[in-house]
Amino acid sequence: MEVIFGELRQLVGVAPLTGAQIACFIAYLITLILLAFAEANRLFSARDHSVEKDEERETLNKKPQEAAGEKNANAAPEAARSFWAEVASCGIFKCLQLDMNTLSENRRYILAAAEFGTLMAWFFVADRTALLPEGSKNYTRDTFFFIYGLLVIYSFSTFRREWKTPLMLNRHQTEEWKGWMQVLFLLYHYFEARELYNLIRVLIAAYVWMTGFGNFLYYYKTRDFSIGRFAEMMWRLNFLVVFCCFVMNNSYMLYYICPMHTLFTWFVYAALAVFPHFNDSRLYLFGKIVACVAVVAVVWEFKPVFYTVWAPFRWLVRYTDPRRPGDDEMHEWFFRSGLDRYIWVHGMLCGFLHPYMDSAMNKLDSMGVLMRYLVRAAVLAACGLVLMAWYSHIYVLPKLEYNAIHPYTSWIPITVWMIARNILPRMRVVSLGIFGWLGCITLETYIGQFHTWLSTSIPDGQPVNLLVFLPEYSLLNFMLVTAVYVYVSHRFFQLTNTLKQAAIPGRDTFKVGVNCFVIAVTGVLLWTAGLMISTAA
Repeated sequence: MEVIFGELRQLVGVAPLTGAQIACFIAYLITLILLAFAEANRLFSARDHSVEKDEERETLNKKPQEAAGEKNANAAPEAARSFWAEVASCGIFKCLQLDMNTLSENRRYILAAAEFGTLMAWFFVADRTALLPEGSKNYTRDTFFFIYGLLVIYSFSTFRREWKTPLMLNRHQTEEWKGWMQVLFLLYHYFEARELYNLIRVLIAAYVWMTGFGNFLYYYKTRDFSIGRFAEMMWRLNFLVVFCCFVMNNSYMLYYICPMHTLFTWFVYAALAVFPHFNDSRLYLFGKIVACVAVVAVVWEFKPVFYTVWAPFRWLVRYTDPRRPGDDEMHEWFFRSGLDRYIWVHGMLCGFLHPYMDSAMNKLDSMGVLMRYLVRAAVLAACGLVLMAWYSHIYVLPKLEYNAIHPYTSWIPITVWMIARNILPRMRVVSLGIFGWLGCITLETYIGQFHTWLSTSIPDGQPVNLLVFLPEYSLLNFMLVTAVYVYVSHRFFQLTNTLKQAAIPGRDTFKVGVNCFVIAVTGVLLWTAGLMISTAA
């Protein structure tokens, strides 16, 4: 048997599997078995309708006192919730016991888990086997901007009104912003458009800016610092990437956007959740923002301090490119997180000033016609001059020189765009639908590009090649591979949200804790089994 598996691995070009990969495979097989039982139960175990009617009549004929007594009896155990009782009644364990009612109730989640596993298997086949060929990247400016220009032209056909009243930096507008940036970011990777490096750095900074802006507004307005809400955010940011790390045998830092956004989300949460009563004072709140700047300056401006602070987490954020094995394993995290170390604080500051900025825009809209046009023209002229100065003195710098000053200057083009995009009231109530849709799946398209659009080929490898379906037709191949890639990314987005509903039941902190414990125990058991199998093989 071992010889057969060895020959099969050699045929498809698969390296020996790790314990984590085998654990994921076992989990996938179990999910498929549970799905088969759930489907069989759904198709072949029809209930007797007459019994249902008898039970319904019996319930209706019960005396009110009896019904109330049963209700109170059922409520009593609920009031005295036991941790271990909750664990024992957890859906995972009951499904593993083939409890048909539980399988039926959780069929939607089992189906989602099975599809998630199938798509992860596709990632593995596309990027870790020799079944599909690879192609090399080839950049031509004409092709790059032709493709992007076509999408921009099409996007105007998806123009739609989202809000009745103008609101600066509303949700649909920021999703649109993420969408058109993401397309540029992805095309930059696909074609290896190195001449756009500095632009891509600005776009990534804008993503991090939105982390500070969006999280600040949410926590400041809602005061919802519940564990459940925070767990939902962590699930959204890390669920897919964790499985990619396990299945593809990659480091967390290969997908550096995920740890960056996770870190800065933690920072914003901590800034507002610590002494939350101070958030009622604008002065104290501004002081918290200044404190964030001070913390970042101390940690990131002094490399020895950074390495000391992150030493306990080296196992999580270390990364070495296997094609350059001599590199410092902490350099990637220091470099990536350092490039955008301040811009998330600028996002918080914009969230802090958002009511004033929105009020200023509304006052501008209410001015007389002539004055309104004069002020808008003056604002746009000032923005244009600032942008020209930034471009001519900063943007055109060589890569290394630009990187050195990027952390201190990336706020300039972001602020200019923010003002220009919102200068007209009509522009604040409309958005481009296709970019808004793409903006919702930026995390999935970022992660998915490594394994089903581009190709890394080896664990922790950078995506230096392209996935190829049609070797002799580069543009047709681009069209086909992109269609598969976007579909898979969108499905991952939907499946992540579906499974989140099963794992994180709203704001019930107790239940969230129980589920986290069950998931951790299940993961340890699967990993132990996988490690034993991989060691024996």
